[in-house]
Amino acid sequence: MSPLAPEPIGGVLVGERFGERVRVRGWVLRSRSSGGIVFLRLRDRSGSIQVTARKDALGEEAFRAVEHVQIEGSVVVEGTVVRDPRAPEGREIRADRIDVVDSGEPFPIFAEQTEEFRLDKRHLAIRSRELVDTFRLKAELLRLAREFLDQEDVVEMTPPVLTGNPAEGGAEAFQLDYFGRPGYLSQTAQLYLEALLAPHERVYSLTPSFRAEKSRTPRHLTEYLHLEVELAWCDLDELIRFIERMVEHLAHGLAARRPRELEALGRPPAELEAIRAPFPRLSYADAIERLKKSGFAVDWGSDLGAVEERALTVESMSPLFVTRYPRELKAFYMLETPGDPRTVEAVDLLAGEGFGEVVGGSCRETDLGRLTRRIQETGNDLASYEWYLDLRRHGSVPHAGFGLGIERLLRWFARREHIRDTTPFPRTPSRHTP
Repeated sequence: MSPLAPEPIGGVLVGERFGERVRVRGWVLRSRSSGGIVFLRLRDRSGSIQVTARKDALGEEAFRAVEHVQIEGSVVVEGTVVRDPRAPEGREIRADRIDVVDSGEPFPIFAEQTEEFRLDKRHLAIRSRELVDTFRLKAELLRLAREFLDQEDVVEMTPPVLTGNPAEGGAEAFQLDYFGRPGYLSQTAQLYLEALLAPHERVYSLTPSFRAEKSRTPRHLTEYLHLEVELAWCDLDELIRFIERMVEHLAHGLAARRPRELEALGRPPAELEAIRAPFPRLSYADAIERLKKSGFAVDWGSDLGAVEERALTVESMSPLFVTRYPRELKAFYMLETPGDPRTVEAVDLLAGEGFGEVVGGSCRETDLGRLTRRIQETGNDLASYEWYLDLRRHGSVPHAGFGLGIERLLRWFARREHIRDTTPFPRTPSRHTP
């Protein structure tokens, strides 16, 4: 056992470490041997570095063992940090000891394979530098979201994922047998968060949501991470301002804390720094008129799909709020617009550059009679929502909330082509393994 304590590779890459003896451990990114010298590229969670070792320094047996280490095999390296302008970091570890932990079998992932094969081998493909950078960004995004909500005095809650009724209609809900009764995987935590408003006033949750949509697009998953917020005493304008502050905080925080990962993925941090509130607003009615002028076959009551959303934002980095949608397009719990029974107090935030909707929110209906009628009009079982109607019978107040799809936001911020690359094990209509 070496008396030298192992350290992260990232620590070896900074400062004047030349001439120091170090011990690092990790996985082999690439290797080759030539003329009695073995060259390794070694990585760990903190970075990667070039390692060289001569046969006469390691010994014949150890040298042969290192030559047989496959890509993604694991080793422990001891040696001296030396300056080498030919190495990517201008330094390398000149090893005199390499212990093979696991030489591994030939790694099955390489550049020429199909995307489907890579998805079949996702448990191995997630080791790629691109996905590592993406998931570091995602972790930072979640940290920033919690920091922002804490600053805004919004309390995190833990609503259930198994429910007894579909919150947004049965057609898009995954139904299961819950001990002989119908159960569902949660589409949204909203109804439970509304129940938690009375004791806490400002609440949020970060939970998986499930949508049984057979949508095969670059922005749809059947399971995604859903950040949902409910705010008491809040109207549509206040809700929009809250969303603006949050998105700006997340964009600027990611640019400040993870510039290397953003650059590596092709997103200059300065572009996120340029996202600044207030964001432009457009009513649904005006959006329809704008699309008509651009040649789209849409009319009042048409839903805005991916193509229409892209057309509204593709030429701008700034996100765009679209407000006050027709009542028929939205869920039963949304508040009717005062003075216009055709529309509801709803808002969607469309990401810049044509990336589509990332946030959907609304003021919530507080009138017991109107809410009851809407549940019946949408074909839902009224008895299943009696507990929700109780919230209107006992101290209801004006309130509003929204849901943000973490993977959609990350896809925009990190400029990813497909949403499946924003989650380690994507779930789509055609895939629920590995």
